[in-house]
Amino acid sequence: MQSEQPAFSFPRPSGLTIIRSLVFNVVFYVNLLVFLVFGAWFLLMPRKWAIRALQTWARSSMWWQKVIIGTKVEVRGLENIPKGACLLVGKHQSLWETFAILPLVDDPAMVLKRELTYIPLFGWFAMKFKMVSVNRGAAASALRKLRADAGERIADGRQILIFPEGTRKNPLAEPDYKPGAAALYLSLDVDAVPFGLNSGLYWPRRKFVRYPGTIIIEFGPAIPKGLARKEFFARSQELIESLTNELVREGISKDFK
Repeated sequence: MQSEQPAFSFPRPSGLTIIRSLVFNVVFYVNLLVFLVFGAWFLLMPRKWAIRALQTWARSSMWWQKVIIGTKVEVRGLENIPKGACLLVGKHQSLWETFAILPLVDDPAMVLKRELTYIPLFGWFAMKFKMVSVNRGAAASALRKLRADAGERIADGRQILIFPEGTRKNPLAEPDYKPGAAALYLSLDVDAVPFGLNSGLYWPRRKFVRYPGTIIIEFGPAIPKGLARKEFFARSQELIESLTNELVREGISKDFK
């Protein structure tokens, strides 16, 4: 069980930070729109080609964030990700990790809510990429479909990415883990790699302001397959939260004095 953390209060942004944030947000969504519209021909290409295009867009988004906002990215523990099929389980603090993790693995398949697949172009691409959609309102039947779809992706040697809490959480907020990640771990029979991050400090949820500094994402040692549900649930949460809390504290001390 995690000890309660003191709440983090975002500093009042300077006028320059506000201007840079406005510019970046426009550039980010224009960049996304350009990919969706002018890259639509990838819908007709092999899926792996489309994945490479997606990863290129993700890299370009991080490049724009660095140029406009001054936010760098540091990745730790990549050597802990096994080659081939595996399960990636980690913290969800912002929109950032939904795209920034994609270039870090060969063939990612992200677990996302089914409603996103209904969005024109975006949803078409999600289906082209063969991401794993889940109906969060369907309970047991949703878990069965989640396991079945993820099993197909694992059979193809892909890396399944899931955020166990299912929604974004503010830095140092109390954790609220759902059963989906544990269900996948038990059914897929692959190692699970936990990760922590501090992206929520620099790309806060439900705010337009973006802060300069260094976003750090760290992949911990893999949790071997074969653990019991209760043991995996406790171990994965402990690793994810400890990694994240340390990275958040590091980011605060370096960039939010």
